[in-house]
Amino acid sequence: MKKILCFILLVSFFCSCSEYQKALKSEDVGVKYEMASKLYDLGKFEKAIRIFEEIAPAYRGKPQAEKMFYMFAQSYYRTKQYYLAGYQFESFASSYPKSEKVEEASFLGAKSYSKLSPVYSLDQADTFKAINKLQEFIDVYPNSEFVNEANADLKILTDKIEKKVYENAKQYNTISDYKSAIVALDNFISDYPGTKYKEEALFFRLDSAYRLAINSVVSKMQDRLLNAKVAYGNLIKNTENKEYREKADEMLAKIEKDLQQFSK
Repeated sequence: MKKILCFILLVSFFCSCSEYQKALKSEDVGVKYEMASKLYDLGKFEKAIRIFEEIAPAYRGKPQAEKMFYMFAQSYYRTKQYYLAGYQFESFASSYPKSEKVEEASFLGAKSYSKLSPVYSLDQADTFKAINKLQEFIDVYPNSEFVNEANADLKILTDKIEKKVYENAKQYNTISDYKSAIVALDNFISDYPGTKYKEEALFFRLDSAYRLAINSVVSKMQDRLLNAKVAYGNLIKNTENKEYREKADEMLAKIEKDLQQFSK
């Protein structure tokens, strides 16, 4: 029985391959369309794409075009070709604004761009593009069944940008550019008041202020030490972190000691 079943599957496989090759060689776009649709339904998206790419120009304006371009875009999406999927879904939404698939296409177009977002340490141009696309979708379809997923994706992307900005600001402290660190960390805290990195940012703000002060010429040291004391106060008001408090208290003791030379 197993041998018979294997034989049937083998014959079916070769027949399907033969049909596929015939469709590729055919000059009849209708034959190609039927084969591409069959492949799409079977989940053989890469093979379907090869035919869709051939017949797409010929199908523009035809009755079957709406369905074909939707399957075309979905095939790119299912094979993780997100640049092409994003383009095709956007094109579909623009070309068929009254389609029952337009809402889904608009969402998947935006989601395709979100799939292209790299890790936070790399250039975030694709992330910003995805954020704009998702926000546009949410604004146009606020009651969509996809809006919760769109909001979830949007949060992931905005969190990534936030982390990127914070890490860039903190990097100035790491490379001992304390003036730039203070400016960058102040800007970050101002731009992201509710950030989960606030305590850490305030700690590095204090650390940068303290290190800038003790590495200053004498004429600038007093003012910078006093600024470091202000940074200490801001940290203490905003953190319960024991490690940060202990390190901050150690810095404060050194600041107070260094300030004594200016009280004589």
